[in-house]
Amino acid sequence: MLYIAFLRGMNVPGRSVKMEYLRSLFTDMGFDSVRSYIQSGNVFFEADETDRAVLSARIGDHLRGTLGYEVAVCLRTVPELEALIALDPFKDVTVTHDMRCCVVFTTERIDPDLALPLISPKKDMEIIGSTAYDAFVVWYLINGKAPAAKGFQERALGRDATTRYFHTVVKILDAAKKGAS
Repeated sequence: MLYIAFLRGMNVPGRSVKMEYLRSLFTDMGFDSVRSYIQSGNVFFEADETDRAVLSARIGDHLRGTLGYEVAVCLRTVPELEALIALDPFKDVTVTHDMRCCVVFTTERIDPDLALPLISPKKDMEIIGSTAYDAFVVWYLINGKAPAAKGFQERALGRDATTRYFHTVVKILDAAKKGAS
């Protein structure tokens, strides 16, 4: 099974990890066809394990042990990303230069009763939709700066999550499919 690991907190201030080293950590765990995409912690790998909770815990434990800090591990498959992109979640959003369309990948199920759309108190984030484990969020830049995930986003969606721009998710899917065996 080809998995895509979206890792939280890679190459942010104080947590610099070379992708070559990160790939070696996945190889050390016995995974096959390990590749990475850009510097933000996106790793493609093949594994026989089908229990995602077991696999995520194994990866998280290994990364914590070698890197020295907690890393949220959000695993997805190519068909799951294809389905997510096919939703075209931002089709009704008129995007301006001071907005970013994001996908938040979570490790825990998103509350199905979450009333959407949900706007942050600062009006810098709007959760416009979700699946069971992914949320579609519009970031409104303030003075050119993106909002912080801590606070509103974590309270609404959970702490163990990581965010990617929607256009980057499309590129990640394409890269995963190009290297698939």
